[in-house]
Amino acid sequence: MRAARLIKLVLLLQSRPSMTAAELAAELEVSERTITRDALALSEAGVPVYADRGRAGGYRLVGGYRTRLTGLARGEAEALFLSGLPGALRDLGLADAASAARLKVSAALLPSLRDAPDAVGRRFLLDAPGWYQEPETPELLAPVAEAVWDDRLLFARYLRRDGEEVERELGPYGLVLKAGVWYVCARARSSFRTYRVDRFTAVAVGEERFVRDEDFDLPSFWAERASEFARSLLRAEVELRLSAAGARRLPHVTDRAAAEEALAAGVTEDDGRVRVVLRVESEEVALSQLLGLGPEAEVLAPAALRARFTAAARGLATLYS
Repeated sequence: MRAARLIKLVLLLQSRPSMTAAELAAELEVSERTITRDALALSEAGVPVYADRGRAGGYRLVGGYRTRLTGLARGEAEALFLSGLPGALRDLGLADAASAARLKVSAALLPSLRDAPDAVGRRFLLDAPGWYQEPETPELLAPVAEAVWDDRLLFARYLRRDGEEVERELGPYGLVLKAGVWYVCARARSSFRTYRVDRFTAVAVGEERFVRDEDFDLPSFWAERASEFARSLLRAEVELRLSAAGARRLPHVTDRAAAEEALAAGVTEDDGRVRVVLRVESEEVALSQLLGLGPEAEVLAPAALRARFTAAARGLATLYS
C-alpha cells in the first residue's frame, strides 16, 4: 500500500512544477504528516524530492528527475488502455495522436505487459450513444474542439430551443459527450453556460486566447448543471397511490431523483399503499411513464390526468375483451 502511494507521489510531482503538502495529502487521501514522512523516505531512497519552506512553499523534484513506466502492474496497464474513447477521439480529430500515444506507451512497457492493449480491446467496448439513437458527429465539432484545446475565443451563432438564432462570444473551457450528444461548457460574458454543439450554425476560432479560471472544474460543473437541467424539466405534479410493487418500480419508469424524493415524503395509508406527490415533466409524459405501472399505481390528481388514465383503461379493456 505504501509503495503504491510513494510511486503516485513521485508521479504527481513529476506532472507539476510544485505541490504543497495539503495538495498532495488531498490527492493521496492521507494526512500532511504522512506526506512529510513519505517525502523523507523518497529522499533517503535517492529520489530528489526537495521541500521549499514558507507559506508559498511545497514539494518538487529537482534535476529533471523522471520515473519510467516499467513499474506498471498488469491491472494498471490495462486500465490505462481502457481509458480511451475511440469514437470520441475520431470525432475530435485526435485518432492519429491517440494511436501514436498508445504505441509509445506500449513500447515503454515491460515485455510481459505488451499484450495489455489487446487484452483490453477483446474484453471491453464503450458505446456512448443511447438506445434507439443514430450517433451523428456535429459538423462544427472540429473547430469547437480546436478552440477548447488551444484556449481560444470562439465566435458563434447558436440556435436556441425557441428557434431564435443568437450570436455569442465564448471562452470554451471543455467538451462533454453525453449519451451520444456533444456539449461545450463555455464562459459567456461573466457566467459559465452549456451549449449543444449540434445547435451551432456557424463558428469562427479567434486569434486571441482567453485566460482560464483555474478554479473551474469541468466534472463538477457538468454534474451540477446536468442535475439542474433535469430538475428544470419537472414542471408539473401528480398525486399517486402506489402499491408496494408500484413503489419499488416507480424509480425505474420516471426520473429517479424525483421518484426517490416523492417516496421519501410519501404517506402510508391503512391498506399499506403509499400516497405520493411526484414531480413530472408534463401530463403527457406522466401518462406514458406511469401506464407502465399498470394497476400498481392509481392517479389521484390532477383530475384531467386521471380522466386520461380512465380513458386509457377503458380502451385497453375494450381491446382485450
